[in-house]
Amino acid sequence: MKHIIPVLALSLISLSTSAQELNTLTAKEKKAGWKLLFNGTNTEGWHTYLQKDASAAWKVQDGALALDQEAKKNGAPGGDLVTNDEYENYELTLEWKISEGGNSGIIFGVHEDPQFKATYLTGPEMQVLDDAKHPDGKITKHNSGDLYDMKKSVKYAAKPVGEWNKVKILKKDGKLTFWLNGVKTVETTMGSEEWKTLLANSKFKTWKGFGEYAKGHIALQDHGNEVWYRNIKIHVL
Repeated sequence: MKHIIPVLALSLISLSTSAQELNTLTAKEKKAGWKLLFNGTNTEGWHTYLQKDASAAWKVQDGALALDQEAKKNGAPGGDLVTNDEYENYELTLEWKISEGGNSGIIFGVHEDPQFKATYLTGPEMQVLDDAKHPDGKITKHNSGDLYDMKKSVKYAAKPVGEWNKVKILKKDGKLTFWLNGVKTVETTMGSEEWKTLLANSKFKTWKGFGEYAKGHIALQDHGNEVWYRNIKIHVL
């Protein structure tokens, strides 16, 4: 029995350390110029699309930005959460977890203007989904890691619902590269001939303003389901 206490203590220390590492930058990241987009304690740096502040439905829960659908039922407004700042060339990393049957997305290049009533009217999206139980999971180009409704992942890489998924989005001079859980899922260049073809074969083909803004906000989508985001970091290039 004398060995159990030290092992248990080490386990507790490990768990505590892991919790403390959430929403922080490593020394290497700081030196490279990375920035936290979410501080782990509040919605500072974010607001609801076309609003001044963040909706009360977006809360911090266990170190993650959480969309509380129950709060919406009780009268708290929802809506997509967007960064206060705009970005053009960058590397973005984050982790997401979706609820059972849930749908959300990471939308970028969002042009915030009252003439566009939603973030997705201008911003392309990396899909976030419970692929097994949401109807979109059966639609090509609508799975987790896809460039939503435009380009299917070369390899399926999402973890089962309830588990954390790691994302990296690289956007440099129009070139887009998506990674999900370390797997490169999508690569294309905005404005290229391939992009024009992808656009022409998507639901966005007649949408004026879609994908046309090189610089824009980054958004976390409220699609009516519970979703969690954490460790949101950006490196401006």
